[in-house]
Amino acid sequence: MSVLQKNKSLKPYNTFSIDVTAKHFAEIFSEKDLVELLTSDLITEQELLVLGGGSNVLFIRDFEGLVIKISIPGISCVVEDNDAVIVTAGAGVVWNDFVTYCVQNGFAGVENLSLIPGTVGASPIQNIGAYGVEVKDVFSSCIAYEIATGTSRKFNFQDCKFGYRDSIFKNELKGKYIITSVSFILSKSARLNTQYGAIQDELKNRNILNPNISDISEVVSKIRVSKLPDPSTIGNAGSFFKNPVIDKVLFEKILDQFPDIVHFPVAHDRIKLAAGWLIEHCGFKGIIIGNTGTWKNQALVLVNHGQATGQEVYSFSEQIIDSVDAKFGVRLEREVNIL
Repeated sequence: MSVLQKNKSLKPYNTFSIDVTAKHFAEIFSEKDLVELLTSDLITEQELLVLGGGSNVLFIRDFEGLVIKISIPGISCVVEDNDAVIVTAGAGVVWNDFVTYCVQNGFAGVENLSLIPGTVGASPIQNIGAYGVEVKDVFSSCIAYEIATGTSRKFNFQDCKFGYRDSIFKNELKGKYIITSVSFILSKSARLNTQYGAIQDELKNRNILNPNISDISEVVSKIRVSKLPDPSTIGNAGSFFKNPVIDKVLFEKILDQFPDIVHFPVAHDRIKLAAGWLIEHCGFKGIIIGNTGTWKNQALVLVNHGQATGQEVYSFSEQIIDSVDAKFGVRLEREVNIL
């Protein structure tokens, strides 16, 4: 069984590099370890927090409970035929390592999700997505441990109630299950998604007329590196806010005043706006306030310049929300979990 540690610094376990302390901490490398930990006498009734890569959290205070760091490894092909393959990965596998494995083996479907930070276990919770692809597009099932009953359950696609950066694990079942593995259904014949202009432009720059999944993965990775800061050099959690989806009536009002606004239709009467564009046009791109600010190349990313507290970053995000609301009448929603 994993060792239970006390008063553990969480700075190495969150990509914002916020220095807070967990009252209790345990790292888990198997479902057996997880069961033993949560059924042992060492665990009293205390608040639980499950961490994967710590890439989607902002700590604003010490955590007075038990932090469980999920590090369950392993990637394997469980079902395969001439057209498709189901690949299962442990919840602790680094997401980009999983993408690399798929690309190297010719399994198509996740190449647009290259270089997204975090772990496999967190991917269906957040329904991570980028460049026209979401995890729900390739999700087959996941195995999750129910904390209250001590039993494991298989969740199929319909069970997860996926939405934009959303799932049942963020709503009705929040805090009730711990995902231990995820299975994905991938194709052996790629149907590439190159609709985003940035991908098309980079393919053109490389003179690639007939791209494969490796090309798409490399292009997406280059685009992300050019826009987003490396958490190993400057603390951040990637995109801090969701791209807001608004009704067409409000959109038409905004468009009259800001005809160059970046937008994407998502339904006949719903429009998705680029949160980064909204923030940038409120004057926040590359700004530094105290120890925090926005990234110089992408206003959607909030950063820790070294000594920022979680509360400092949170307060800065409030300024951004209020400014965007005042200028555009759109209330941004945080994508990052506040703890």
